Amino acid sequence: MSASQTPTLLVKIFGKDRPGITAGLFDTLAAYSVDVVDIEQVVTRGRIVLCALVTSPTAGGTTEGELRATVHSWAESLRLQAEIISGIGDNRPRGSGRSHVTVLGHPLTAESTAAIAAAITSTGGNIDRIFRLAKYPVTAVEFAVSGTETEPLRTALATEAAALGVDVAVVSAGLHRRARRLVVMDVDSTVIQDEVIELFAAHAGCEDEVAEVTSRAMRGELDFEQSLHARVALLAGLDASVVEKVRAEVRLTPGARTLIRTLKRLGYQVGVVSGGFTQVTDDLQERLGLDFASANTLEIVDGKLTGKVTGEIVDRAGKARLLRRFAAEAGVPLSQTVAIGDGANDLDMLNAAGLGVAFNAKPVVRKAADTAVNVPFLDTVLYLLGITREEVEAADGLVEAENS
Repeated sequence: MSASQTPTLLVKIFGKDRPGITAGLFDTLAAYSVDVVDIEQVVTRGRIVLCALVTSPTAGGTTEGELRATVHSWAESLRLQAEIISGIGDNRPRGSGRSHVTVLGHPLTAESTAAIAAAITSTGGNIDRIFRLAKYPVTAVEFAVSGTETEPLRTALATEAAALGVDVAVVSAGLHRRARRLVVMDVDSTVIQDEVIELFAAHAGCEDEVAEVTSRAMRGELDFEQSLHARVALLAGLDASVVEKVRAEVRLTPGARTLIRTLKRLGYQVGVVSGGFTQVTDDLQERLGLDFASANTLEIVDGKLTGKVTGEIVDRAGKARLLRRFAAEAGVPLSQTVAIGDGANDLDMLNAAGLGVAFNAKPVVRKAADTAVNVPFLDTVLYLLGITREEVEAADGLVEAENS
């Protein structure tokens, strides 16, 4: 008899969790010489659901009825409920086309969860499994989906997510998800909460004027290089001591340290590219232990800012070029890179990376990126890579123990 025609039993146990339930069930089943085909166990708020798919008993003349009676008796002795369902063979094969759908909510409501599930079904997809990745600073859950291709699923869910006000990321399933080994991020309004040139401008008394030009450039209304030169020209004459003041004023985005620290512990290489200035990114590289950093450089002559930049301009095309350069130096294929940014000048970089993430981005960027995150916590990007909050905290605890 082929495996697909073998009689099987689905044994379901549910009730209050306690140590020893799983071992006890399989000790009970062992007396009937059954083989284990599949196991699934979930514990939620102290309640266990344990499912075991096993072959029907064949050895020693025992019957299915005897197994049923024994399992029910064992369950009742522990004040558990048992259900046993007869069938043939293993689980049905999963459909082709497999994706991971990560949903971030702050909070995650029943209404939005229902809508996401319905949208998955509308594309022909089947939800094979759901589990929680994190409960704070946002609720993050992941749906394993089969039966539909990633691109139409992403399109359908992007529309639904926008209407619901939740973040939904859809990535293809497979080994490449955890194989990503280089993350490159924009700096201003991504790794940090500030626009660096505006911090400089505040010391020059032209903050409002610079902020307006910056905003237009980020929306894609102005050529970045032209706007850069125009804004930097307003800084002419500032004393070079302002660099240390600006460094002290820079505010990291919530979760930035956690994201970078966790990625580094997992063996990723991490870099930043910025339309801002090396006077700040070099400091960030040292403080955060970054592998790569590149930005524009403010020219300083005789202790004063000249209002010019020197060297290669890091603009929209430059960021994509630097992503490729960093990947080559790291020995990582572009398909295994992640890029994170918020502005129009990040678009080429986001499109070139294996996974492009729009972080609290402008509408044009959210529309073009593979996925978008609209909560103010940068470490939520970890969940898009399938890394759970528990894994992050466990890594932190391990390092603390090693250093104690």
